[in-house]
Amino acid sequence: MELEIITIYCRCDDFLISSGYQDDPQTKMSTAEIMTTALTAAAFFAGDHEKSRCFLKEHDYIPDMLSKSQFSRRLHRIPESLWRAFMELNAQAAHAFNPLKTYLIDSFPVPVCHNIRIKNSRIYQEEEFRGYNASKKVYFYGLKVHLLISESGIPVELFFSPGAYSDISSLYDFTFPLPEGSYVHGDKAYNIHDIEDDLKNGGIHLMPVRKKNSKRKYDFFTERGTGYIRKRIESVFSVITQRFPRHIHAVTHRGFELKILMFILVYGIQASIL
Repeated sequence: MELEIITIYCRCDDFLISSGYQDDPQTKMSTAEIMTTALTAAAFFAGDHEKSRCFLKEHDYIPDMLSKSQFSRRLHRIPESLWRAFMELNAQAAHAFNPLKTYLIDSFPVPVCHNIRIKNSRIYQEEEFRGYNASKKVYFYGLKVHLLISESGIPVELFFSPGAYSDISSLYDFTFPLPEGSYVHGDKAYNIHDIEDDLKNGGIHLMPVRKKNSKRKYDFFTERGTGYIRKRIESVFSVITQRFPRHIHAVTHRGFELKILMFILVYGIQASIL
């Protein structure tokens, strides 16, 4: 635990220094410490910022810890672009430790509340957030997390969408920031031939599991290998969601999405350490 907390802080501090980000000289707690507290909460306290804040202060990791309200305000002042750049830095490790250039793509749902409480939800209220989880055959109300990861599980690209957004549509939103010669494996939902052709022209091979009536069938060994490799991302999703609390406490949609992002980022950091 101690090693992981120190590693998280070093990653955050090195990233901020390399990006040229500077705190106000009068700040009591640095942005690297703010980021470390939030990521530590996701890693060890089911996203509970208060438990993480108290733990890091009591064990002298961060002696000058801000109060609960001050910490929350500072955390929300960190721009989303900075978190995205931080994930891109971690993604460089994914490319470096991925000699086979194998990547995986899929999505998973994150309910904001139980279905019976949808009418009382203040975080999201539109009908577009009502989605269907085909693997579990249940409806949910919340977000979908669309994720592109390396074979070792390090996130390379992600974005959130309303629950009703389909995986087919999401494929148009990925930018695929991958090295030439990469192979991207996905399930049957990603059989979109025009995107597949565009990526191939850029040196990236999209290899979804083919449908039975597909006109672009694989040979026997490629089909078996693609189906086997694709299941790796389901294991990653399982590990990430196991860290979720029964209910992700948040007051705003920004806070809700930020906590989900913390779970994914800290998984990527820990995956790059192993």
